[in-house]
Amino acid sequence: MTNPDPDIIKMVVQWLTLANEDLSLASDALGYGSHRPYRLIAYHAQQCAEKCLKAFLVYHNEDFPYTHNIRRLLKLCEKFATWPQNLKDAEILTPYAITTRYPGEDKDVTEDEAIGAIEIARKVQGQVRKELKLLGMELME
Repeated sequence: MTNPDPDIIKMVVQWLTLANEDLSLASDALGYGSHRPYRLIAYHAQQCAEKCLKAFLVYHNEDFPYTHNIRRLLKLCEKFATWPQNLKDAEILTPYAITTRYPGEDKDVTEDEAIGAIEIARKVQGQVRKELKLLGMELME
C-alpha cells in the first residue's frame, strides 16, 4: 500500500492527538480524590477508543458514519485488518458516549467500571498506534 497523502497523515495525527487528550483527561481524573467523576472518566475513555478507530479509518481513506458505536467502527476497521476481532471487549464502551452525558440518560459508573474503561481505551489506542506504525507512520510517543 502506498502512503496516504500528507493531508491524510495530518488528519490521522489530529484524531490521535484528540484521542490522547481524552485518555489523559480520563486518567488524570482518577486522581481527583473523593470527588472523582467516574461517568466522565468512562466517557473520555470511550472517546479515546472511538477517535483511535476513526484515525485508522482516516488513514485508509474510509468514510465512516457519525457514530459513537464502537462495534460499528470495529466492523469498518475489519476491512483493512484482523486485529479488530481482538478488541470486541471495547464494545462495552459505547454506552458511555451517551448515557453519561445527557440528563435522563445518565448511568451510574463505578470506580471499577471507570478504571476498566481506561484499560480498554489504552488497549485500543495501543493496537491502533502499533498498526499505523507498521503501515509506515511515524508517531510520537
